[in-house]
Amino acid sequence: MNSELERIAQGISSMEIRGAGRIAVASASALRSVANASTAGTVEEFSSDIKHAARRLVETRPTAVSLPNAMRYVIRHGLNGDTSSVEDARTSVIKAADDFIENANNALHLIGEFGSRRILDGEKVLTVCNSNAAIEVMRHAAAQGKDIEVFAMETRPRFQGRLTAAALAKAGITVNLIVDSAARYYVREVDHVIVGADAITANGAVVNKIGTATAALAAHEARTRVSVAAETFKFHPDTVVGELVEIEERDPHEVLPASEHIDGVRVRNPVFDITPSEYIDIIVTERGVIPPQASFYLLTNLFGWHLTERDPWEQ
Repeated sequence: MNSELERIAQGISSMEIRGAGRIAVASASALRSVANASTAGTVEEFSSDIKHAARRLVETRPTAVSLPNAMRYVIRHGLNGDTSSVEDARTSVIKAADDFIENANNALHLIGEFGSRRILDGEKVLTVCNSNAAIEVMRHAAAQGKDIEVFAMETRPRFQGRLTAAALAKAGITVNLIVDSAARYYVREVDHVIVGADAITANGAVVNKIGTATAALAAHEARTRVSVAAETFKFHPDTVVGELVEIEERDPHEVLPASEHIDGVRVRNPVFDITPSEYIDIIVTERGVIPPQASFYLLTNLFGWHLTERDPWEQ
């Protein structure tokens, strides 16, 4: 087992590497490491090494579609070309991984540019969890001289909202850190809800950190705009053909430590919830701004006939 692959797989599984965008970049980097280190003697053996690594990574987090989409990109661009020798295949996979990582980094900048145009000077913004894409939108708005104030939900039980609060404060933005259950209390004070996404379905529903749907529902009641910032690799191709997104449930000890065990009580710890498309105004991607109802067309444009194929690591 490649040590770098295993380090990254363990990091994703344990949430040391977290956030859909970071997971995608890390997983592409892991395939690049496997390609570099492979001692395969034939192209078939090399291809098997890469696909085995992809399977290992995909198993780590079932909900974040950015991970399998990163694997699809690297394998399809890296192994489907003219790979008559192991060295050709190695070069091709490494280039595909590098291209994916570069595109992912560029996507954040473009999302920041497009999304910040929707923020007005003086607006108050509510956000949840720790999304690089959502942070970039708010950073770009502040860099344009817009005076914004952010309410960051702390995002229990792992408190990723504290990371968001720190990043925004470092950018010179006024930040209020609030408990998750206060979202409805403060939503009437804000002008805009901006969140990231772990997966976006063909019907425009957004799978994101638990608490997002609550914030979006409160915003809907208050007639407050809701924007989702997400790279296109977070759109879920399997949902076009009716597959459901698996919602991950993590260790209950994240909520209630073993030392505080309560007899007869079962602790539940779902990581994500699903926000219906009718509670979302726009989705900001690196390709531009779309209504959630356009998700189907974006997915078919991105994946084409690959939507009906088996995943490349299963072939």
